[in-house]
Amino acid sequence: MITCYSKKAHFDTWFTNGKHEGHCDAPLEKGGGDSSFGPRELLEAALAGCINIWVRVYAAGHDIPLAGIMTEVILVQETPGEAVFRYTVELKGPLTEDQRRELLEAVQSCPVHQTLAGKISFACLSA
Repeated sequence: MITCYSKKAHFDTWFTNGKHEGHCDAPLEKGGGDSSFGPRELLEAALAGCINIWVRVYAAGHDIPLAGIMTEVILVQETPGEAVFRYTVELKGPLTEDQRRELLEAVQSCPVHQTLAGKISFACLSA
C-alpha cells in the first residue's frame, strides 16, 4: 500500500510504503514545481521497472546469459478512454535468437504488465 502526503510546495507530494519513500510533482505548465517525476511517469516507471527486473529474474532462473537490459515505456492516450503502453526492450549479452524470443515472451508475465492488461476498477474508500 502506498500513502501520499502533500508537501508545502504547491503540488509536491511525498509518498511512502512504510519502508521506502519518494516524491512526485506536477510540471511547471500545470502549476507545479517540476521537482520530481509526474504521476504518469511513475506509472510508466512501474511498468518499465517491473519488465526490467522480471526479465533479469527469468534469465537467472533459466541460465540465460543476459548481460543487461534496457526498457523504455511511454503511456499514450490518443483516444479518449484508452491508454496504450508502448515499450521497447533492449537485451544485451551473447544470446541466441531462441533465448531472445524466450526473454521477450517473459515480459508478458511481468506482474505489473498482467495487472495493467487485466480488467481494472476503482473503489474510493474515503468520504
